[in-house]
Amino acid sequence: MTGSDPQAEVIAIIIGRAGSKGLPRKNALLIAGVPMIAHTVRAARAAKHVGRIVVSTDGEEIADIAREAGAEVCMRPLEFAHDTATVDSAVRHAVEACGSTASVVVMLYGNVPVRPEGLIDRAILMLRSTGADSVQSYYRVGKTHPYWMSKLDADGRVSAFVENQIYRRQELPPLYMPDGGVIAVTRSSLFTTREGEPHAFFGKDRRGIENAEGAVIDVDTALDLEMAEAILRADQERTV
Repeated sequence: MTGSDPQAEVIAIIIGRAGSKGLPRKNALLIAGVPMIAHTVRAARAAKHVGRIVVSTDGEEIADIAREAGAEVCMRPLEFAHDTATVDSAVRHAVEACGSTASVVVMLYGNVPVRPEGLIDRAILMLRSTGADSVQSYYRVGKTHPYWMSKLDADGRVSAFVENQIYRRQELPPLYMPDGGVIAVTRSSLFTTREGEPHAFFGKDRRGIENAEGAVIDVDTALDLEMAEAILRADQERTV
């Protein structure tokens, strides 16, 4: 990657839609006294390698919160704000609408108030050092590993999803689940779209960084909200 200012080559786009069926006003809800999406803005502002932060939203309340937290705002039109609109299409719209020429785009979800310190920089540095098309954060699957999942038929009969004889978790083949903490992509990959390939924007060379299970809290339910609140309150108490 070229350019005299590496930081200027990176833009963070934070996705914060106003609508939410599970938790109304989700991205604006207070967690540990701070609106949900503001936690992600803070994480982006703390990243050493991010030069610009833009919140993509269709809600005026979220837009006001984002500006107060120190981010720019890109108002998202309806075609990128409905339930079936893809995240990558909304990010592409935001990049173009704000006139960014950044070569690296960091995609962040506004409903992730808890992520490890330095995670965003880790993803950017791996993207740069490896020449990959994308870097996404994952956690290693434990108790919910597919080898320990079962199928139930209409009569309640149980059968293994994957036939195996593994009894101890340590013997499970390592598998990883995206945790929503961060996605860093090159601009060229982000703008690569192919019909029938919803994840084409990740590119061909896809890399991952590992977080501990539970290190990222992606809030979709009331229970997620309570967990995030407890973690952030505990962090506040430790720093007092």
